[in-house]
Amino acid sequence: MDRVGKTISFEIAGIAKGKGRPRFSTAGGYARTFTDKATATWENFVRLSYINSGGEKLSGNIAVIIQSYFPVPKSISKKKQALLMGAPFPHKPDCDNLAKSILDALNGIAFDDDMQVTLLTVTKFYSDTAKTAVTIGELEEGYHANVEN
Repeated sequence: MDRVGKTISFEIAGIAKGKGRPRFSTAGGYARTFTDKATATWENFVRLSYINSGGEKLSGNIAVIIQSYFPVPKSISKKKQALLMGAPFPHKPDCDNLAKSILDALNGIAFDDDMQVTLLTVTKFYSDTAKTAVTIGELEEGYHANVEN
C-alpha cells in the first residue's frame, strides 16, 4: 500500500461470511432490528482474530485490503479444481457484503467508525485453504488516490 503509515495485517480462518440482511421483530408495539446469528458469529470471530493479532485502533483516513479465499466445490473434477486454484471466485458472498461484515465487526476496535475507510479493495479467489487476509493501514495526511476518468 503506497502512502500508508502504520499497518496491521491479520487472517481470519474459515469460509468468509457476507453481511446478512437485517432481521425485524416487534415487541410491545415497538419494532426492533437485529443481526442474524450467522452474521453475528462471523463478526465476533473477525473481532477476535483482530485482537489476537495484536491489532490496535488506527486513526485518520484508513485503507483496507480484504482478500478472501474459498474452497473449490468437491463436485468439480480434480483436473478442473487444479485449474481453478488462485482464480477469481465469482460466487456469493458479494464483495460489498463481505466488506460490510468485516468493517462493521472492526468498528470501535480497529478504527472509531468505518466512515474513516477511504480506500477499500476486496478480492475473492479459489484456494485449497479457506481464509480471509485483511490489511488495514493509516493513509498519510493529504493522500488522494489517483483516479482516471
